[in-house]
Amino acid sequence: MVATLREAGHHAYLVGGCVRDLLLGRAPKDFDVATDAHPEAICALFPRSRPIGRRFRIVHVRMRGEVIEVSTFRSAVDAAAPPAETTPGRTAHVAANGVILRDNAYGTLDEDAFRRDFTVNALYYDPEDDMLLDYCDGMADIANGTLRLIGDPPTRLREDPVRILRAMRFAAKLDLQLDAATEAAIAPAGALLADVPAARLADEFRKLFLTGHGAETFAVLERYGLDEVLFSLPQPVGEVFGKALANSDRRIHQGKPVTEAFLLAALLWPSYTEHLRLAAALPRAQRAEARSLASSACFSALRQTIAPPRRHTYFVRDVWELQRLLERRAAKDVPAALAHRRFRAAYDFLLLRAQTGEVPTALADWWTEAQNWTPEQLREQLGAVTTPEEESSEQLTDAAPKRRRRRRRRDGRGRGRQRAANPPANPDERAGSVSAHQAALANGGSAQPPL
Repeated sequence: MVATLREAGHHAYLVGGCVRDLLLGRAPKDFDVATDAHPEAICALFPRSRPIGRRFRIVHVRMRGEVIEVSTFRSAVDAAAPPAETTPGRTAHVAANGVILRDNAYGTLDEDAFRRDFTVNALYYDPEDDMLLDYCDGMADIANGTLRLIGDPPTRLREDPVRILRAMRFAAKLDLQLDAATEAAIAPAGALLADVPAARLADEFRKLFLTGHGAETFAVLERYGLDEVLFSLPQPVGEVFGKALANSDRRIHQGKPVTEAFLLAALLWPSYTEHLRLAAALPRAQRAEARSLASSACFSALRQTIAPPRRHTYFVRDVWELQRLLERRAAKDVPAALAHRRFRAAYDFLLLRAQTGEVPTALADWWTEAQNWTPEQLREQLGAVTTPEEESSEQLTDAAPKRRRRRRRRDGRGRGRQRAANPPANPDERAGSVSAHQAALANGGSAQPPL
């Protein structure tokens, strides 16, 4: 790609995280290219490309099964000056609070270097001449294990508050220490995250917790008090979420798949259980609706900051609803739970809860063994398990057997017509029946009307 751009008369370099990771001895997860070519020229050179972004216009080029991000050199932006027109259709807009709303002002290579966020990301590599360009002392910071913002930290964080989360992610992933000026600017700027669109924060959520360093990243967020700002939930994030992060990190390093929805289920679990605790006093017939309302309320609170895809709500609700069945182990529910498509996720969630002491370890062990039982063994084991709900149901059945409901005749003839057709011969007999009925009510007997 670099060779193609240069053959067309443009300057082009590898830049950013791929250069940084190579210097740190890590395998880059992707490659970024910086060039003086504008997006239109890039798309003309590479047919399998498409421009994206409104705030920063970049181009995604698909090549050899990979997507390479190509950006045009950007010029410096003076936050104190009004938006200046550079070329038609390309301006740099800065809001009154310092946030850059649109930045398509193209510039030179050295200007682009000082527009990067951190010094370790402002390194350019020329693969043809095997030359490294370092305008911001990024090599020295890599050698010292330092993460430092380029320019004035408060100003740079106001320009793009997402840089706060990027600092947390790089510090955890690369094991770098924030320099004093950057660290001092993080906490005061945390409130600016409330102005970031939820869609951008949802993308950052995946980068924070689904790249193999989620547990370390969350520890850094907690250290600076940014977890409450990022999630803004009525209940603190519980221990289950920490266990889920560690489990996801382990699976990623083992090359196993992970899902964002599972982390969301663990993140929102304390808020969901608090809603259920408040609904415990409701009649049993209303609890199903209360559970549905509780899950909706949890996601509504999270959407104020993060906008997770709506499809994840169905996954999370299934996992939560199965927890009730897994805890109850009712004979009629166990086969259905084992056959449920979300059983494996719900079982893994139950294991995490057992690790935190929220449910007995013996319950998790029972479900571990149940997956290997034959149908005959399963029936035998279920015969030895009686849940409190089943006991109360049996007592209710013995004490008050269900009465059969009479069907009403379609021709309008019913018991009332039959009674009218066969009135009691003696009026005293009718009066005696009413008196007997009233006496039965007074003694706590049946309230059925006399015939």
